[in-house]
Amino acid sequence: MSLAFQFPGQGSQVVGMGSSLAETFSCAREVFEAVDHALGQHLSRLMWEGPESTLTLTENAQPALMAVSLAVARVLEEEFNIGVDGVAFVAGHSLGEYSALASARALSLADAARLLKLRGQAMQRAVPVGEGAMASLIGPKVDVTLAEQAAAEGARVGVCVVANDNNQGNVVISGDKAGVDAAIVAAKALGARAIPLNVSAPFHCPLMHPAAEAMADALAQAQIAAPNTPLVANVTARPVSDPAEIRRLLVEQVTGRVRWRESIAWMAAEGGVTRFVELGAGKVLTGMAKRIAPEVEATALNTPVDLETFAQSL
Repeated sequence: MSLAFQFPGQGSQVVGMGSSLAETFSCAREVFEAVDHALGQHLSRLMWEGPESTLTLTENAQPALMAVSLAVARVLEEEFNIGVDGVAFVAGHSLGEYSALASARALSLADAARLLKLRGQAMQRAVPVGEGAMASLIGPKVDVTLAEQAAAEGARVGVCVVANDNNQGNVVISGDKAGVDAAIVAAKALGARAIPLNVSAPFHCPLMHPAAEAMADALAQAQIAAPNTPLVANVTARPVSDPAEIRRLLVEQVTGRVRWRESIAWMAAEGGVTRFVELGAGKVLTGMAKRIAPEVEATALNTPVDLETFAQSL
């Protein structure tokens, strides 16, 4: 069996996430304490007690989701002797790339937390609230070609691009409000359902250029090592291990497309992966993996019971 670890992105956050891990495993508590210390805030208290409105803020949600993912990874390694160096690939959806890199020892836990805090703040500052928009195009006819057609119509009146190619039937567009609104009309005419997303900024589009510049400065100062396990990068859907290339791709990722469907398909078809294991909050990526590569197993780990069951299955 060849495993790939995948790490969730924004939208998977929920009040209470990670609390059962902290109650059960001391090594998980140590991860949350280390993130709190690195950020100089009681992020773990916010994660477990809320309020949800504060947890959902981009600057909080990003490091919080990373903390849960790394707590799962730490428990797997220390309690069940399942290390990331024993899997074929790691991959993370958007901010999840930082979780993936920290799990593979390319980034320290503290640096990953600080970089994600800054990333969230920079993304929020890049576009005034209300000026940007994102929408999910859904339906059996929806693929990246349809989404690109709709986005091209939106680009006639504003900024609009494909932001996340999640899976067949689910593609996200992003841009300024005028562009996305026009793309929604075009998508519906092409046979898609279009659902505006409740987001604070238009992620993964050219409007995020100021955030990309901020991350370029921050990443230039960060220590990045070669990961223990290759990272399948969002913007290329191919594995990368060179620290300089990882640094460049993390900057490009801020404005670039998340090629998730291609990443999962490549790992299943070319990378020999037979089981995708999602580490962290929620089960969003597990559902995507099942739709992209139905012949491959997919499992989500976020509670002590999940972890024990998974370890017994190996």
